[in-house]
Amino acid sequence: MTAVRLTGATLAYGDRVLWSDLDLEVAPGEFVAVLGPNGSGKTSLLKVLLEQAHLTAGTATIAGGRSSVGYIPQQKAIDEGVPLRGRDFVGLGWDGHRWGIGFRGRHARRDAVDTAVASVGAEAFADAPLGQMSGGEQQRLRVAQALVGDPDVLLCDEPLLSLDLANQQIVAHLIDQRRRSHGTSVVFVTHELNPILPIVDRVVYLVDGKFRIGTTEEVMTSEVLSELYDTDVEVLRVRGRLVVVGTGDAMDALGSAGGIHHVDESE
Repeated sequence: MTAVRLTGATLAYGDRVLWSDLDLEVAPGEFVAVLGPNGSGKTSLLKVLLEQAHLTAGTATIAGGRSSVGYIPQQKAIDEGVPLRGRDFVGLGWDGHRWGIGFRGRHARRDAVDTAVASVGAEAFADAPLGQMSGGEQQRLRVAQALVGDPDVLLCDEPLLSLDLANQQIVAHLIDQRRRSHGTSVVFVTHELNPILPIVDRVVYLVDGKFRIGTTEEVMTSEVLSELYDTDVEVLRVRGRLVVVGTGDAMDALGSAGGIHHVDESE
């Protein structure tokens, strides 16, 4: 079975080709990380799957269609004056998939929201105004909002951005827990690799129109990254950690997506 399939996928804007002839199949329950520098087309890949952008060539399909997808957007600041309760914010995820819910639908909505809130451990603050919560609390509720419709596919666009390390680990664990317990496929765009590399099944690394797909052991090597970036890149193992560094001007080319990666292999 395949939850997400891209076949011969090409995305270009004028003469600028973000990626071409991309073939990718994501199995149910698989966790795929999408990496690369800014402008490489990571978020555009999610937009294609969300049907917000159209391929130049090829096809992109999701089993069950758009209604089977949950989406976690980038972390954005919410004004302190926003009166919307966290629980109501989660409920918007349910409303986006269903119209005219009626009396019986209201009960189903309430139960689904309660389940989603509990799944991210947000019961203690779910009834507080969203604008008065910390960034970590808000992001937990974004995860709950994405899960409230019981999705088969979870698309995540930099969900760890602007979070401290503790909250990064919490959010990463919640997403990993969901895919393991429900077989939900995860396509996860990120620059913050530390919290997710121990749980990633495969990596899609996009750089300047080129890409590599494989396990971290297959993609995160000196040879592969040097070829992608067309400059010298070293992948080192130091005290049980994986460190990726550039030489000379390579650090500018790598940017935050490739500057330094650490993986604690003891986890």
